[in-house]
Amino acid sequence: MSGLTPDSPRPTSIKLHQASKLLEIHFDNDTECKLSCEYLRVYSPSAEVRGHGAGQEVLQIGKEDVNIQAIEPVGNYAVKLVFTDDHDTGLYSWDYLYYLAENYQALWLEYIGKLDAAGYPRKSQS
Repeated sequence: MSGLTPDSPRPTSIKLHQASKLLEIHFDNDTECKLSCEYLRVYSPSAEVRGHGAGQEVLQIGKEDVNIQAIEPVGNYAVKLVFTDDHDTGLYSWDYLYYLAENYQALWLEYIGKLDAAGYPRKSQS
């Protein structure tokens, strides 16, 4: 997921909508998406969230109100998202952003299922 290939879709624009807490991304293969800041935060590619190996993932709870306060480019292959809860250690490669966009429905349902299984009542966004 992290290695760019010559055929990898690349973002042509990334725009943050802070009021609605959505990150709008347009890729060069005509894919467009709006990903919530909560979704991007709970699927951060950082070791803090993903752990250092399979089965070491840490369920992120209480992220319903998180927003992005900065988007920092990293070379020509990724962005670092700085969240309002001070999380800023994940590098979102173009491939990973595209993966999150293409698999949004399944990944979001998986996350909600994990919250339910943990007994965490997710509050609705304000």
